[in-house]
Amino acid sequence: MATITAAMVKDLRESTGAGMMDCKAALTENNGDMQAAQDWLRKKGITKAAKKSGRVAAEGLIGALTQGNKGVLVEVNSETDFVARNEQFQGLVKMVAQVALHNGADVETIKAAKVGDVTVETAISDAIATIGENMTLRRAAALEVGKGVVSSYVHNAVVEGAGKIGVIVALESTGKTDELAVLGRQLAMHVAAAKPLALDPTGLDPETVKREKDVLADKYRQAGKPENVIEKIVDSGLKTYFKEVCLLDQAFIHDSGKSVAQAVKEAEGKVGGPIKIAGFVNYALGEGIEKQESDFAAEVAAASGKK
Repeated sequence: MATITAAMVKDLRESTGAGMMDCKAALTENNGDMQAAQDWLRKKGITKAAKKSGRVAAEGLIGALTQGNKGVLVEVNSETDFVARNEQFQGLVKMVAQVALHNGADVETIKAAKVGDVTVETAISDAIATIGENMTLRRAAALEVGKGVVSSYVHNAVVEGAGKIGVIVALESTGKTDELAVLGRQLAMHVAAAKPLALDPTGLDPETVKREKDVLADKYRQAGKPENVIEKIVDSGLKTYFKEVCLLDQAFIHDSGKSVAQAVKEAEGKVGGPIKIAGFVNYALGEGIEKQESDFAAEVAAASGKK
């Protein structure tokens, strides 16, 4: 039997919104498995959490840069948030984004690219030596369209084009680029706020959809519903789920009375041509990275030889 710690209960509570005792019970029932505990809570109807919330622990900055019909996102990590406010580090992130814009999103290609007489990798090493913290170029993404624009939005920006959350959205259209850019920024803001998983249901991971179906079916099976009824309820539940996680189906944050698809369709008149969302990328700083938390008091005690 796994030991259920207060930290585990806290993490589950933050990711699901369920009560502390319910979270403890879920973890106990599932031997400390966090995802299984989330599913257990949902089957019991205790939480409506649909997505696993990863702990955001890494520091640094997300850099966003666009130029006409192309744009990039990069994530450069540091050990502390203090470094994100360092002008040298901010300049490094902007430089990496500029290189990615012209060389593509492959991390190794970016690191090998030259800026002046040195490579990006050397520039990062020099910054480590100067600032005194470890830094890494963790990832990069790029979008490009033949005709249209790529727009960006940075949330919690500490400097122009760099912050804690970055989004790029690509719009294909032969219409007015200035109007497209306005719509693109609105859509990028929407993505940052609503966090869609895919453009439409076809873009979702089949395993994610299967998991959602299984959770819904088990929930109503436990409630004693007959199988033929469960099938209809699950189909209805999936439609609701798609509205929550698919960009085109989501309620537009700038006008909740219409979906994103409807908002884009309505914008075609102002833009002067058909508009297609060709893709989007959303980066949140440190998502998916686990950073070990230390107990400072315990470290001091250990260093002094005390327990």
